[in-house]
Amino acid sequence: MNDMPLITIGLPIALAIIMFGLGLSLTVGDFRRVARTPRAVAVALVLQVLVLPVVAFGLVVAFDLDPLLAVGVMLLAASPGGTSANLFSHLFRGDVALNITLTAINSVLAAISIPLITNFAIDWFDAGGELGLQFGKVVQVIAIVLIPVGIGMAVRSRWVAFAARADRPVRVFSIAVLVVVAVGALLGERENLAGYAEQVGLVTGIFCLASLSLGYTVARLLRLDEGQAIATSMEVGIHNTTIALTIALSVLESTEVAIPSAVYSVLMYVLATAFGYLITRGRSSRQEQPSAA
Repeated sequence: MNDMPLITIGLPIALAIIMFGLGLSLTVGDFRRVARTPRAVAVALVLQVLVLPVVAFGLVVAFDLDPLLAVGVMLLAASPGGTSANLFSHLFRGDVALNITLTAINSVLAAISIPLITNFAIDWFDAGGELGLQFGKVVQVIAIVLIPVGIGMAVRSRWVAFAARADRPVRVFSIAVLVVVAVGALLGERENLAGYAEQVGLVTGIFCLASLSLGYTVARLLRLDEGQAIATSMEVGIHNTTIALTIALSVLESTEVAIPSAVYSVLMYVLATAFGYLITRGRSSRQEQPSAA
């Protein structure tokens, strides 16, 4: 599967198009907004960049995962929040502007955090003999993640109408690529799928619930408002698994490393929907109590 031109050439190009589309939805103002909500941004970024990899590391060690699957979970943890987080935040009345800001910053940080965390995992789990993220591949990650975002932002700054028209087609394309790649990764390992599902299904499910819960709970404990807490929860819990899948398949050339992200890409939508429903239902109940009294 990894030798197919679709994976080695087509997938990075598809991701570059997706990241270009992300850039079309961003402005310099999204980065400037950090100055207006510094605490909310800092909380989410600390959780995303520092806490989640620690949680993922604890899970893969506790469950004693196969080295390549362990690297896959760490790669998943290093991937930034996905643009779908904006949609979920909107559905459950989160602060969508905060999500947009976090997506913009995360897209930049991912070019650095993904190679750092993935290389750490490769070394720690002694998977270096089977894969590696050397300097040339780090450059490739930066090229397919960061450069298209910058080009998309530049295009938006000059052709706003075009950027607005392109938003929906790029979103549809993003979902289609995610589905095709996730299904392809799972089918590529179909002989081992039952064993992987048993090992990785529980780990990725726990990781997703932990991510969503940490995002919401930590934000509320640090006295961010409800909308900011929901936005943080969705940003931290919904990852851009297309990035992780692309790096696993076309950069690291390992279908097994892609399995955790493929499984997570299915689980996160189900669990994020259930989690969003629970927290908004709880909020409605709390609002109704005074009038009932």
